[in-house]
Amino acid sequence: MNTSTLHDSAIDTAEKHVRDILTLAFEHDSTHAALVVWDGQCDLALALAEAYRRCLPDATFIDFDSVTPDNVRAAFERLAPADLVVLIQSSSFRLDAFRLRVELFKRSLKVIEHPHLGRMPGDEALLYIDALAYDPAYVRRVGNALKKHIDSAPTGVIDSGGEQLLFTSGFEPARMNIGDYREMKNAGGQFPIGEVFTESLDLEAVNGRVRIFVFGDTSFTVNKPAHPITLVVSKGRVTDVIDSTPEFDLVLAKIREDEGDIWVREIGFGLNRTFTRNILVSDIGTYERMCGIHLSLGQKHGSYTKPQIRRAHAKYHVDVFAITESVMLGDTEVYRDEAWQV
Repeated sequence: MNTSTLHDSAIDTAEKHVRDILTLAFEHDSTHAALVVWDGQCDLALALAEAYRRCLPDATFIDFDSVTPDNVRAAFERLAPADLVVLIQSSSFRLDAFRLRVELFKRSLKVIEHPHLGRMPGDEALLYIDALAYDPAYVRRVGNALKKHIDSAPTGVIDSGGEQLLFTSGFEPARMNIGDYREMKNAGGQFPIGEVFTESLDLEAVNGRVRIFVFGDTSFTVNKPAHPITLVVSKGRVTDVIDSTPEFDLVLAKIREDEGDIWVREIGFGLNRTFTRNILVSDIGTYERMCGIHLSLGQKHGSYTKPQIRRAHAKYHVDVFAITESVMLGDTEVYRDEAWQV
């Protein structure tokens, strides 16, 4: 088998974090089977596969590139409810029309996904491993506290250093991605974790300006412009952009072409302290957990239903990351000094 060129200490760290995820988040033990589907197309995937081998010595391991899709599907079919599936993917596994996570959840399987690892080589791989650290005392405390504030707040304000984005209708019931699956229908998802998210109860009750320092570009890559971009938001729609870049203009043009108005939907409260404004990885789905606020542009946000949005026509969910000096929920300041204050 190919081996990762990452230093042994990095694999040791990955082993520790994986063991904590398995034990503390999933409460996995030898009474349930485990299946690890992996590929060897990048160092980070190889390192994670080795970490899982150490933590799950009795698991079945399948090299995705050495078998047929039918072999993989057959392995899934042999599992029982509450068994565990781990997907270690340099890009994203494709099984024809088989939507992996959705189908696995339908079978009541626990799922740990590590997608798009090939986007994070070298030092970024080490950051990814660090971000897997699971501290339930922090993430569950902060996550539940934020949900309590979000669910009861009549208003919200994101201060991005001289500009404010105002939410005046309250928020949808917050949903949490904090590794606590005890009261959830589905156990698992994409790792690293650490996020609470919501959106405005009334999409048109979002007004003001917000300065962003990173956005997801058309290749799903973290794009950090040389200077912050200011979004002008009126009645929940982006109506103007100040100090834009050609790459961001292209993102907005695609949304306008297919959806018309550019809606602001998700409000994400990231909890993962590995990632900051200055410590980034290239994969947008991984960086989304960074400690701070991100918003989504575009109609697509399947967690909530809104009268203005026809789900069948919603195509875009583009994450943008706010310079966050402060976050107010009602009369409570929940974020300042680059940390959650709850």
